[in-house]
Amino acid sequence: MKKFLLFSLVAAMFCSCASEFSTQVKVDGGIVEGYSDNGLTIFKGIPFAAPPVGELRWKAPQPVIPWEGVLETKEYSKGPFQMGNPDNFSEDCLYLNVWTPAKSAREKLPVLVWIYGGGFAMGWTGDPNYDCEALARKALEEAGENVILASMNYRVGQIGFFSHPWLDAESPQGTSGNYGLLDQIAALKWIQDNISKFGGDPSRVTIFGESAGGISVSMLCASPLAAGLFRGAVSESGGSFSSPRRTPVPGENMQTIATAEVDNQRVAEELGATSLEELRALDPSAFSRYMMGAGGWPIVDGYVIPGDQSELYESGRFNDVNVLIGYNSDEGASFPLQGRGVTHKEGLLTRFGEKFADSLLEAYPLEKDGTAGKTARDLMRDAAFGWHTWNWARLQSENGKAPVYLYYFDQHPENPEGAPHGYEVAYVFQHVHNPMAKDEDFALMEIMGEYWLNFARTGNPNGYNVPVWPKFTKDNHQSMYLVAPTPRAISVPDEPSLEVLDSYFTWRRSPEGRAFGTAE
Repeated sequence: MKKFLLFSLVAAMFCSCASEFSTQVKVDGGIVEGYSDNGLTIFKGIPFAAPPVGELRWKAPQPVIPWEGVLETKEYSKGPFQMGNPDNFSEDCLYLNVWTPAKSAREKLPVLVWIYGGGFAMGWTGDPNYDCEALARKALEEAGENVILASMNYRVGQIGFFSHPWLDAESPQGTSGNYGLLDQIAALKWIQDNISKFGGDPSRVTIFGESAGGISVSMLCASPLAAGLFRGAVSESGGSFSSPRRTPVPGENMQTIATAEVDNQRVAEELGATSLEELRALDPSAFSRYMMGAGGWPIVDGYVIPGDQSELYESGRFNDVNVLIGYNSDEGASFPLQGRGVTHKEGLLTRFGEKFADSLLEAYPLEKDGTAGKTARDLMRDAAFGWHTWNWARLQSENGKAPVYLYYFDQHPENPEGAPHGYEVAYVFQHVHNPMAKDEDFALMEIMGEYWLNFARTGNPNGYNVPVWPKFTKDNHQSMYLVAPTPRAISVPDEPSLEVLDSYFTWRRSPEGRAFGTAE
């Protein structure tokens, strides 16, 4: 009996030691080594796919190349190639990062995965604004369940979203273009396969992103290739629910693959490439001047993105997961409707056509002195972000089962008229360093961090010591008004104006509206 007890004790100790978490973890490809820092173990620059260089440029991410020995993962990898300091960016960019509070690989903690923005033309996980440590540490220092944070790089611009008939011909699917989204999907698959080794639960993954990252979240929620890779989604100033348009504008950025390929064939011709081999041989800097233009954005390819996202949701063809989605009160300050020397009415006619210019001008009127002030900027806010978020909430509440939580962020110590695009990011990441910030800003930062962490934990932002956030339902369009000192539930702001704008987007899916969108 004593021998049996001794054997059992030794076996239990061995099993415990074998499962103890350390700075070295065996993942797909080999062993990685991170570092410990006050309760967190941090890994930066873990490869999740083979470097997409040479013959792998403009191909779906391939399996990671195994390495020998221990790979040190203590610094961010370079970000995807883009305009800017070449020391920071490279085509060899498919790496991710993990911040884990786990003491054992058996903990099964929820996982919150960040997807950066940047108009699909820039961005990387090494941006200090996107450092996940403070948010991970907030969870660590609270009474609630710990949360693992992760972030990934993905290809951007023409390197990440280049479609061309030459690429269609070599693709098993007969399509091309959405490589950056395929990178995100590959990273999420890596997390499914490996996060348990960091103490995470692959069945409790939540994705979150802002701007192009929030749009990515929206697209992943509609992509069959991402089914089962996450159970919750947070989109900050995102959404992609408009029909394709020949000449992209904010809020109507999507193109069909046929349209995008016309633009990219012109790019290839201008670069002097007469074959795919010559195109792949070009230095990536050759594409720099095209990265902010058409042809460097996700497209409706029938594979990664099967079709118009509004129509997909109306027919129930989407990944029905819990969502927390919203936008900021003065997004339009970052995205003016009219160009230089163009009046507001002229901008309306160009963007929305004669059929809707007058009704939208009435819904979003000029200031009393005739200038295009905040109310006119609100049209751009809603056309680019507000309508997409509101429409997403409506469509999911009507055609899905998973709950929807909508927010409207309106904290703006610097800007007198509202919160500009991206302003909420610092509040989510616990990085508010604004010299004009007051105690109430830091209080809101704490509350928002708690909402986001609660959502990762349970799929519901509500929890201890935060104001109650009601669901958005088809019969009760509630929004959480995120403002200091205390957020509160309100009706959706400017909903009558959103309904007028909705008539435009609905028309765009009609034959007449599609013809308008395909015109030069």
